[in-house]
Amino acid sequence: MNGLQVRGLKKHFILGGGFLGGKTSRVRAVENMSFDVPEGASVGLVGESGCGKSTVSRAVLRLVEPDEGTVTFNGTDVRAASPAQMRKLRQKMQFIFQDPYSSLNTRRTIRQTLEEPLKVHRMGSPAERRERVEAILPEVGLPQEALDRYPHEFSGGQRQRIGIARALVLEPELVVADEPVSALDVSVQAQILRLLDDLRQRRTLSFLFVSHDLGVIRHFCDVTCVMYLGHLIEYGPTEEILDDPAHPYTMLLRESSPVPDPTSRIANAKMTGEIPSPANPPTGCPFHTRCPRATPECKEVMPKMKEIAPGRQVACHLY
Repeated sequence: MNGLQVRGLKKHFILGGGFLGGKTSRVRAVENMSFDVPEGASVGLVGESGCGKSTVSRAVLRLVEPDEGTVTFNGTDVRAASPAQMRKLRQKMQFIFQDPYSSLNTRRTIRQTLEEPLKVHRMGSPAERRERVEAILPEVGLPQEALDRYPHEFSGGQRQRIGIARALVLEPELVVADEPVSALDVSVQAQILRLLDDLRQRRTLSFLFVSHDLGVIRHFCDVTCVMYLGHLIEYGPTEEILDDPAHPYTMLLRESSPVPDPTSRIANAKMTGEIPSPANPPTGCPFHTRCPRATPECKEVMPKMKEIAPGRQVACHLY
């Protein structure tokens, strides 16, 4: 099967200790995540800050090494790949970073920035690399004269276009985008989303798209994975999840998202309590400490993902 398959992904971080020793803590960033990104599809990861979305996006590409689970891309086991195999895989799996300011080297021209991935992967002659770099600029809406300028000469939206061009110059099949529009003004966000949508259709790209903004997820993603405290708690077609959420957390997440019509909000939805620490997560359902519908079972037993409709799954004892 082509595309990306993630099964049982787990990543913990150890904090503390250091040169003088001291107490350490284990941060459970991602717990038992499983999902697919089919060829040509866009799958969203959504949840509050600190829920593990970015860790998942980096673990998929082994920018951080997962502790457990499998990641398979076009039939290849990503976790078992050797450095040489990983180099080839990364030609087909590229990353768009959140911050368009810190993700570009300020001492390199745009031409040098875009040629660097081609040099690293030993693709083409100098003339062929130059031709490919010049051809990618119109695709992201930048003029040819941008090539010999430096990042500080561009706005945030233009810099993100450069970051997108850098990801696409290797002609990938999967793009992992970690909050690619969150650092931009709202009007610029819309332009970048339209650009990404156009590129996805023209190049038949697959996207793993990380965002905390439900409006962005609705616009761009076919399928949505809702995360809370490192766990996948709801999965399914984006419109179904956002129009008729099943998990109490998804309901409250939608309630807290700005909407044009306040009368369309879910009735009686209230978020209470503080987000638990991933270094000391609660027993049972991770959301039970803030859930208005929690039962005694929720406090003791971790719910399993179950299918509630074709293509829809939820981890909740209410189903």
